[in-house]
Amino acid sequence: MTSETFQVLDYLQTDVLENSYDSLRVLNVERNGNIIYTCKDNKGNVFFGLYDYQTKQNEHLYTFEKDLQVISCSVNRERTLLAASLVQAAKDGRRNELQPGSKCLTLLVEIHPVNNVKVLKAVDSCIWVQFLYPHVESHPLPENHLLLISEEKYIEQFHVQVIQEDGNKVVIKNSGHLPRERVAEDFVWAQWDMSEQRLYYIDLKKSRSILKCIQFYSNEHFTVMFEAPLDISLSDSGFKLVNFGCDDLRDQEKLSKHLTLYVFTNRTGSLCVCYCPNIDSWERITYSVFYFHKGHSKTFTVALGSVDSRVTKGITFLNLDYYVAVYLPGHFFHLLNIQHPDLICHSLFLTGNNEVIDMLPHRPFQSLSGPLVLDGGSGKLYRVLLNQSYLLEFLRDTRLDCERMALLHCVLSCGRDPRRLEAKIIQWISENISACHSFDLIQEFIIASSYWSIYPETSNMDKLLPYSSLLTWNTEIPGITLVTEEIPLPLMKVHSFKGYWEKLNSNLEYAKYSKPHLHYNNGVVRREWHSLISEEKTGKRSSLVYVRNILDNAIKVISNLQAKTLAASTAHVNRKSLRHPGGPRLSKSRPEARGPATSTRQEPPGRGVNVCASGSPRLRAGVGSVGDAAGLAKVSVCPLLPSALLERLLSQCFRPVCVPLLVTLSPGTSGNSLLPLTCSACARFLGRMSSLSETGRSL
Repeated sequence: MTSETFQVLDYLQTDVLENSYDSLRVLNVERNGNIIYTCKDNKGNVFFGLYDYQTKQNEHLYTFEKDLQVISCSVNRERTLLAASLVQAAKDGRRNELQPGSKCLTLLVEIHPVNNVKVLKAVDSCIWVQFLYPHVESHPLPENHLLLISEEKYIEQFHVQVIQEDGNKVVIKNSGHLPRERVAEDFVWAQWDMSEQRLYYIDLKKSRSILKCIQFYSNEHFTVMFEAPLDISLSDSGFKLVNFGCDDLRDQEKLSKHLTLYVFTNRTGSLCVCYCPNIDSWERITYSVFYFHKGHSKTFTVALGSVDSRVTKGITFLNLDYYVAVYLPGHFFHLLNIQHPDLICHSLFLTGNNEVIDMLPHRPFQSLSGPLVLDGGSGKLYRVLLNQSYLLEFLRDTRLDCERMALLHCVLSCGRDPRRLEAKIIQWISENISACHSFDLIQEFIIASSYWSIYPETSNMDKLLPYSSLLTWNTEIPGITLVTEEIPLPLMKVHSFKGYWEKLNSNLEYAKYSKPHLHYNNGVVRREWHSLISEEKTGKRSSLVYVRNILDNAIKVISNLQAKTLAASTAHVNRKSLRHPGGPRLSKSRPEARGPATSTRQEPPGRGVNVCASGSPRLRAGVGSVGDAAGLAKVSVCPLLPSALLERLLSQCFRPVCVPLLVTLSPGTSGNSLLPLTCSACARFLGRMSSLSETGRSL
């Protein structure tokens, strides 16, 4: 993994916070990336500061001239209001555990300029605060919305109107009476998603754990989006909050004894709940992932072997877009595929003595919204990303088929500079053509590269496109025990969807009505392929009706896809009818077969093949070049390319688009030069492989 680091300590203003680094603590990260922190001077005064993510500058917000311990803090978008929850500090500098008679003060402070202070709560239980950050234009908002989360298991929303006085002075309007409403109550766990402004919480109904989600909007309205039952026991787990500010991670022993539960989503409509119960034994770790968008859960049990007490400090879940990382410092690193979790081989499992694990810090992180994580020990905030170059290097070095499969898909999913990336993978495949024993490497690359080249730009294409060449995986993953179970789907509470919710609802509908789930099966296409190749070799032809049906299907495929021109130098589009040199001529309205042609004319090097499909684009491609139309492409392959490699490639694709258009041996040759009309993925592979053969250089 790679990371972009934000270290607050490096940017502190020494004139304000000099000699205060030891007491520095990151309190919150707001939706716009601004970091709120606090520290104390030698008199115990509490300073609140803000690090601006855009300007890389610090701003002093407020100072409490009392020795207090800050529980929670949040600043509104305009930086005119500061909400803070404080308790009396204990002698050792830690938070007071709120003995009877102690008070927790929740304050709302006017800070533009510093002016009035309003007490929102004065209770014997802890309070957490969070301003909402709606999607609006840059103009100031007349009303701010503040969430108060109580240890007494309820959440309230305060509506705070502000007005300007004496020029730019911002004050609270009607501060004596702030409207508020109850958002949730009787919950045992809650998580705040700052980037999407969502609240997830779990309440107990007759000892059942029910996960609910509330979506907040730019106005004061909010909506309960779904309810989903969770097969986990939280009755004895106490009270737990996630991402309502940054936890104090210094008490690692206490952290490791608490359950870990996160909700992760991404733009494709996935909904995952990652859960690890209280860790009672360090001999093995068990955690579960509920793939609600797929309708099943998976429980993983990992044997740890020898235990190093220095690093067994708690498990971390990280949201990495199409993947969820599960990390136990010093022991294992798992990269779970959440888009296609059915086969375990599409996820990466690294355990034991591995250089990847050794590279990662031997301490836990706090996972914030999205890819942000906080290292509480160093005061550093990271944005974690997958390192495509390192994954590719790992793909070259690994010896296990399951790791090769997982890494191949993971590298392609990164999506950065795909042409250069595919060239490197093709180079590696050409050097390790028989490296994999559990699956065919060429076939898997063709299908995977086709999927990932289309999927990010389209909607719901994963329902139509094959993701992998494998239907099952029966080989065990070393050190991993897996149990898969079906789970009830979430019940959507609204009927109109936009954005993420529309995609999630589509995934749930698919999971509900397509059981057993659709899988790519090339068995029928494989038989058709071998039949057509056999006819080419023996000279025997099937009945005219059979050939007509195949070509009719090909015309339907082409006519229903959008034609594309990749470049003027490699593709020439012409709306005239085309003629196949070895097949019948067709009319779009009524195909008629005239029998196979017997011409022995050979195509000159560097020219493409004409295909009979009325109304289809005409493409010409030179040696090693690719033309593309409607996802189809044609390539004239260099004779230097080994025919054995070509035959293996073309016999492993079996794509429904490729087969009905045939693969024709160039007339008058010995079979060294194949002129296929095939899909874009095959054409890219062939073109780049022929380029390798011609130049003798690495791509």
